[in-house]
This record gives sequence, structure tokens and C-alpha cells, in this order.
Amino acid sequence: MADLFDSFEFPELTAGVDEVGRGPLAGDVVTAAVILDPARPIVGLNDSKKLSEKKRLSLFDEIRNKALSYSIARASIDEIDSLNILQASLLAMKRAVEALPTQPQYVLVDGNKLPKWHYPAQAVVKGDSLHACIAAASILAKVTRDAEMDALAVQYPDYGFASHKGYPTKVHLDALREHGITPFHRRSYAPVRKIVEELS
Repeated sequence: MADLFDSFEFPELTAGVDEVGRGPLAGDVVTAAVILDPARPIVGLNDSKKLSEKKRLSLFDEIRNKALSYSIARASIDEIDSLNILQASLLAMKRAVEALPTQPQYVLVDGNKLPKWHYPAQAVVKGDSLHACIAAASILAKVTRDAEMDALAVQYPDYGFASHKGYPTKVHLDALREHGITPFHRRSYAPVRKIVEELS
């Protein structure tokens, strides 16, 4: 598969931004922002969902070593429940860009909405399959969030977090009915809310 290339029409200090974790019933939504170094290319960047776990882990280290600048941010479960997942995701993206040690001249955001900020920016649908900097951000965000869900699996072994990463699989929903919700579940999400109502 061909590598992704960021178009020459964008400034050199262009950050890619992506989020992971809108769909799950548990855990924070995690975002990353990355400014790549044109002098240190990274081979094999792609949408994190299209890469094997082994490849993501390898690229995770390479991105952090070679990027001009990167940051990882989040919005909490409480923020997701109080704001809604879209607004929480946009807030986490804003935090990621603002936390970049080197501030960008331009920002490319995966999706169709932009956070409210002062940066010149563009939203790109399926951007993680089109722009290397967004693909790099998607990898940092996914590896970070997956590791957090693996840690949660150790803390709550009855829920299967290591396998489904918080998504609403049958195993996860059955565990919720049997064991109730944890402090890490998003109460505003309909499947969680329904189980809370059933158990109350």
C-alpha cells in the first residue's frame, strides 16, 4: 500500500489531529495532535484501525521519536456525560493542539467539525486515510486509549475490556447486566442508562 503524503500546499508546521473513543460505553475520549518532520519520514502510516496492533505499537514509538511535536489529550467521562460526546471530543482536540510544544501554523482535523479555536484549520472526512499527520495522530490516540482499557481490564476482570475496549459488544452488555456499571462507564449513553434503570 502506498504511503500517505501531506500535500505541499500546507505549511510545514501543519498538525494532524484525531480522536479515538466516541463509540465505547466506557473510558475517556483520547485525542492526539502531531506535527511530522519532513526530514524524518515515517513509512507505513495509515488509519490506526487498518493497522495490526503490532504495527501500531511499532509506529507509536517511531512517531514519538521522529515527530517535530506531538501531544496526547483527553476529555473525561464526566465531561462526556455533561457536554455530549461530540463537544467532549472537540474539547479534547483543542486541548491536544494547545498542548503541542511547537505550535502549528495550520491544523488538519479528522472528521467534519472543527473545535472553536484561533488556528487556521480544515476538517477532513476520512483524514486518517489521506494525511500522514492525521494518521500519526490516530495511532498515538488509539494505542494510548487501548492501553488504558487493558489496564481497566485488570482492575475489572469481569467486563472483558481488553477484548472490546469498551465498545457495546454482547459480552460487554451481558457483563453490565450481570455486574452493574463501573465508575468508568458513560451514564449518558443509552445502553448504560438503560441498564442503570433496569437495576434500580
